[in-house]
Amino acid sequence: MTSARPDLRAARWRKSSYSSGDGGECLEVADDLPGRVPVRDSKNPGGPALIVSAAAWGDFVAYVTR
Repeated sequence: MTSARPDLRAARWRKSSYSSGDGGECLEVADDLPGRVPVRDSKNPGGPALIVSAAAWGDFVAYVTR
């Protein structure tokens, strides 16, 4: 099953609260796509974004915050 990649130009990105404050290791996510969570490197906002399911993102966040 193939799904079209969403247009992320208008996405509202936010920096992860777990990103470092010194400008390195900055992860951004967009919360405004139902069922999907785009993730990108904030140092390269024009670069690629990884898009995962909301369920997979929830599992990832639960794992890394234990």
